[in-house]
Amino acid sequence: MAADKTTPPNDEVVAVSDEALHKAEAYIEAEEGAANRLMGWAGRISTTIAVVMSLFHLYAAYAIVPTQELRYTHVAFTLILSFLLFPLATRFRNRVRWWDIVPGIVAVATVVYALWGGEDFTDRATTPDRWDVIVGIVFIVMLLEATRRTTGPIMPVVSLLFIAYAMLGPYLPAPWTHRGYDLDRLVGHLFITLEGIFGVAVDVSATLIILFTIYGAFLQHSGAGKFFIDFSLALMGGKPNSAGRTVVLSSFLLGGPSGSGVATTVMIGTVAYPMMAKAGFERNAAGGLLAAGGLGAILSPPVLGAAAFLIAEFLKISYLDVIWMATIPTCLYYMSLLFMVELDAKKFHAKNVTFTPEMSLGQMTMRYGFHFISLLAVVFFMVIGYSPSLSVFYAIVVTFALSFLRRETALVPSKLVKALADGSIGALNAATTCACAGIVVGIVTLTGLGLKFSSIVIAYAGGSLLLTAIYTALIVWVIGLAVPVTASYIICAVIAAPALVKLGVPDYAAHMFIFYYAVLSEVSPPTALSPFAAAAITGGDPYKTTLQSWKYTLPAFLVPFVFVLDPQGGGLLMSIPKGGSWVDILEITIKTSLGLLALAAFAQNWALRQNTAVERGLLLLSGLLLVFPSLIEAIVEWITGRDISYTYVPGLIIGLGVLLWQARTRSPERPALTT
Repeated sequence: MAADKTTPPNDEVVAVSDEALHKAEAYIEAEEGAANRLMGWAGRISTTIAVVMSLFHLYAAYAIVPTQELRYTHVAFTLILSFLLFPLATRFRNRVRWWDIVPGIVAVATVVYALWGGEDFTDRATTPDRWDVIVGIVFIVMLLEATRRTTGPIMPVVSLLFIAYAMLGPYLPAPWTHRGYDLDRLVGHLFITLEGIFGVAVDVSATLIILFTIYGAFLQHSGAGKFFIDFSLALMGGKPNSAGRTVVLSSFLLGGPSGSGVATTVMIGTVAYPMMAKAGFERNAAGGLLAAGGLGAILSPPVLGAAAFLIAEFLKISYLDVIWMATIPTCLYYMSLLFMVELDAKKFHAKNVTFTPEMSLGQMTMRYGFHFISLLAVVFFMVIGYSPSLSVFYAIVVTFALSFLRRETALVPSKLVKALADGSIGALNAATTCACAGIVVGIVTLTGLGLKFSSIVIAYAGGSLLLTAIYTALIVWVIGLAVPVTASYIICAVIAAPALVKLGVPDYAAHMFIFYYAVLSEVSPPTALSPFAAAAITGGDPYKTTLQSWKYTLPAFLVPFVFVLDPQGGGLLMSIPKGGSWVDILEITIKTSLGLLALAAFAQNWALRQNTAVERGLLLLSGLLLVFPSLIEAIVEWITGRDISYTYVPGLIIGLGVLLWQARTRSPERPALTT
């Protein structure tokens, strides 16, 4: 493109201002909550509780703690820290008041009541006594308030609506009617059993999510985050497309230490954007790429997002299986992203960026390369047969031990305390979300809403798998606009996944489909926190930046449809189709890869040169025929009224035809316009 008015001259180094950083941090707070920064006695008490919480969960990972005790204790720690560290309102930040202390104590007291009751308490689940109901109501109110403080008001409101649905069943119009449940029965199911608040989601939070946040905190405080960015800069630096490549590589490496799409976007943006601006990237395009990188951090093994741990628990499979399923989609995502970066270098006539690292790539790797061992340790321990929780425990031990290889990275007592505290604090958002989502899950199982909802969706879709998949994607997407990724996945896994499974989609493919669309809420307005944070750093327009991020994340929107619609689609999840072989996995991967390259060229409006309108349309058709053929089939059958048989050959011929034509008619490159 011609130099954009918002693009600085090549010789001007653009620094990210403090004001931009403050704006970006506000978006991190919007995702993770506006936490108090406590000093003095309040700071020491909250830090001590957080450290004890981490130590308890590390002990529980290694030793045997009974299920009920583990889940209830986890929630007790979560609630008291949520009340201490997250204020009633923003104007009360950075100080602890009586209305923070009292609810925390009351919340813990309700959990102590439940644990003190022992087996007698759990036996009263269907017929709770008066005190059980009172304590249960108080606990639910405290949980809703803690969730409001950490994640905002939407999730508590959704939970209250589900409670209302459970109580008002007989008065609802068909087909939503059910027998209805009184308050005693609801409290017994949600508070006393392990099928409500203390169900699967809290179990995952207590056994996996918090261990991974501790693991991420250990990596971060040992300097892994800084090393991964420096390593990416040193490896990719000095070339016109080095800035974009750095964003892609560092976002993949930072997925483990950060665990947050917004935080990853900000962390990379503060370092990489000055380089991108100097190379010639337009502000909105640069912000879109940063947000796409942040999204990739949630999709990338070995950590993925918190919802990925829930997939393993819902499907009763190993977390290693989830990592395995995510491998090819992650490779496709980053392949497409890298290809778009290469096209960006052509479009924006990117300039060489002078980058002089503090040390050479070899020196950096020799000194700090042990961080790669720390990052891969968790997968190694799972591969040799340890459980996911024990694998993370040993990975944390390895990270701690390796940190002492360099003096500046050593987790000395002061750093160790900070890492342990940050590990627990980092889990609070997901922990309250999981506990509150337990209300939704409990009511769905109690009322049978999941099967009812799936029947309704299938009826609206007329039994069509294509329409059911599209409706499911829209449902997950809309819910994801209002609630965090983890909650969005939990809600849709119990109400929407059954519809896909009923129509013959394998359960693992249905859950991965829902997981990907839940994650896409990160780049979807009005809660597109990652693009908005990126725009704050680059100074771009938030909504234009969001549109650019959609362009870069195109594979994440389309590849999930391959899981559920293509007969070979399970191959992308490393599952050999029935009656097939590994050749099917290879074939669907190649076919999807070529389709994504065509769609990337369409989205960027550039292949070998800038596309004409006709060429762009043909690239779109080629990409859809290769990646999303069911949509084209449905449209053609609707128009012609005839059943058609599809192969990938037409898509391949069209795409190759456009490339050959562009190679033949290639003219001297002219500045491209922003798309």
